[in-house]
Amino acid sequence: MGEMSSFQLGVIGALFLSVASSVSIKIFSIHLSLGAATTLTSWHLMVTFCTLHAAQRFNLFENKSIDIKTVMLFGILNGVSIGFLNLSLGFNSIGFYQMTKLAIIPFTVLLETVFLKKQFSQKIKLSLFLLLVGVGIASITDLQLNFVGTILSLLAIATTCVGQILTNTIQKRLNVSSTQLLYQSAPFQAAILFVSGPFVDQFLTKQNVFAYKYSPIVLAFIILSCIISVSVNFSTFLVIGKTSPVTYQVLGHLKTCLVLAFGYTLLHDPFTDRNILGILIAIFGMGLYSYFCTQENKKKQADPLECQMKDKEDKPFLAHEKEGHEVKSSDKNSIV
Repeated sequence: MGEMSSFQLGVIGALFLSVASSVSIKIFSIHLSLGAATTLTSWHLMVTFCTLHAAQRFNLFENKSIDIKTVMLFGILNGVSIGFLNLSLGFNSIGFYQMTKLAIIPFTVLLETVFLKKQFSQKIKLSLFLLLVGVGIASITDLQLNFVGTILSLLAIATTCVGQILTNTIQKRLNVSSTQLLYQSAPFQAAILFVSGPFVDQFLTKQNVFAYKYSPIVLAFIILSCIISVSVNFSTFLVIGKTSPVTYQVLGHLKTCLVLAFGYTLLHDPFTDRNILGILIAIFGMGLYSYFCTQENKKKQADPLECQMKDKEDKPFLAHEKEGHEVKSSDKNSIV
């Protein structure tokens, strides 16, 4: 019971840290208005890596070796997904971009069901449906389709879903912590975004990020956003590792509702009855999702033998095994 209580506190702490840091960085982004989201993300990841490197040098966590091919492909995939999301926003209307973000949950459910043989109960699906309907009502105002934007959105959905599923899978299959995985993958994410970011941002905003006039206030906001980003990146890996990619996406929509509410209360953004109705439906869906997940987890804890059998059945998806279920030593730290 003590271990379970500690785990639940850890999950609650991870969820709170993720919400607080992500909403804070979105607020800073609104004030910053730099227009170089991709390049700024690469700076965030560089600062995250440097912070974790310093923490590792002070023995605040133990580094664990992971197959370089696995880490490199994982890091590049996550970096590419961020680029596609930003391109999707640039080529589509705000409404269609919100639809893209909403589509990540059902696509993740589909991938986990087909490839990981994970089962989602009808109650969980209903709660997710209500959540998506609520967020859609609250945030989607216009839908303008175009071919290039649609292709970019599909690529963004696919890469984001696979990246988040791998974030969870790598931690569990290779028995590494969220900190260890982030520490080793952050340089590859930062590199791909640092190289491609200026081109993507200039293409979208018609502005050279290196020719931008950085006032002291802008520099202060950039530094603050980099500091907060350490918590954002850390909590992202932590939440996905402790819960699931679907739960992380549900949390993401909670952040959307909070940002909308913040915009109304502090920035006096237009807020209609439709926004209020959508947020209430979304919160109701989140509440149902949390309740049903808690109930299902209690059932799993009551029958641990069945859970172990399911884990054994699922494991061969990403682990290379010999006959007799003996894992090759060379593949011990790789899922590729």
